[in-house]
Amino acid sequence: MIIKGRSVVPLVAGGMGVNISSQELALAVAKVGGVGHISDAMSPFLSDQLYGTKFQAGKGKRFAEHRSSKTKQGVIWDPEEVHKAQVAYVEDTMSKKSGDGAVFINIMEKLTMGNPKPTLAARLKGAMDAGIDGITLSAGLHLGTLNMVKDHPRFRDVMFGIIVSSARALKLFIHNANKVQRLPDYIVVEGPLAGGHLGFGLDWAQFSLMQIFLDVKAFLAENNLNIPIIPAGGIFTGADANEFLSRGAAAVQVATRFTVSKECGLPEDVKQVYLRSKEDDVVVNLSSPTGYPMRMLKSSPSLHSNVKPNCESLGYLLDANGDCAYHDAYEAGAVNDKGQKLPIETKMCICSHFMKHDCYTCGHNVFRLKDVVQKNADGLYILPTAAEIFNDYVQGMFESDVAPAYASTLGDIGLRVSAA
Repeated sequence: MIIKGRSVVPLVAGGMGVNISSQELALAVAKVGGVGHISDAMSPFLSDQLYGTKFQAGKGKRFAEHRSSKTKQGVIWDPEEVHKAQVAYVEDTMSKKSGDGAVFINIMEKLTMGNPKPTLAARLKGAMDAGIDGITLSAGLHLGTLNMVKDHPRFRDVMFGIIVSSARALKLFIHNANKVQRLPDYIVVEGPLAGGHLGFGLDWAQFSLMQIFLDVKAFLAENNLNIPIIPAGGIFTGADANEFLSRGAAAVQVATRFTVSKECGLPEDVKQVYLRSKEDDVVVNLSSPTGYPMRMLKSSPSLHSNVKPNCESLGYLLDANGDCAYHDAYEAGAVNDKGQKLPIETKMCICSHFMKHDCYTCGHNVFRLKDVVQKNADGLYILPTAAEIFNDYVQGMFESDVAPAYASTLGDIGLRVSAA
């Protein structure tokens, strides 16, 4: 993989929000020569937490009159404030970057903020203005995304990638990318074992990452497109990675292993929950108001909550009409004989629970984490550093027979990151 003209290990740490793929985690991966991701999920909240801004509080005051209203139409995020929050977070991150690697940001189309197109454009431009190395487009088809920023001075400088779960989805994105003459610099092919939101229905188990990867590879070959492919979802070891590298993958993206790193933004007690988990603790459900299935631990507090929506201050998933599936579920929710709202089982308030890290999203292999760490005498698991996890992957990736041949062609099939 090529990072600013230098060959580095083809390993990408995925962008998990909210602040699970923390600034510290992304920087640690970049320092040892990989690609680290931050996530822009709820960037105004992150700005408030890290830099003392008052974006959420200010929004709550502006729309206080809507608190008793069942409709939230008009409760929107101001694109200018979203841009400021994005710049603050990304600029701070990039100012601390060291090493030969790169820092990318994961930007979700489904983060509609009551004002979908203007706020998405603000997040994209904010990341570009602040010097991000690359932007990974996720949680949506992003058919009009590149067109939003085609006039930005860094449009052809910053790397753009798209996450897809099928060759069909990629075909749609490529069709629209051609309209602005800006093909993606890389393609993340995410399989059914990934964590968090999935690009599949509840029939996810019928699909395999390898088959989707091969389908995407064939589609690119048929259309004479030489775009690096990065498989993701269920790649738990370096040996797993080599299965894809040997078939022409430019790199692999991993995430679940990093959830228990010291640098990960999850609270320490939640990391121990992940480490104690068993395979039957992992579920895929439709609790997310985005409409996408989501993989998580069944002990997630978000699954048994009656938290009242706070769309006035939050509202990150309000659509252009001011609607959110959780808001509807809350209004329709049952109450007990004292008139108290019972837990809402069908949907969760993704804003509140992601903000509190009460939704334990994870990849399918989360139950294997305990096999690659050690315990203290007190029974708690010892948390590895991001560098230790990274190096464990690297060791496994380059122990196989394919490694020397692959290493010699890194410069030909890898990614490029132009100097920001």
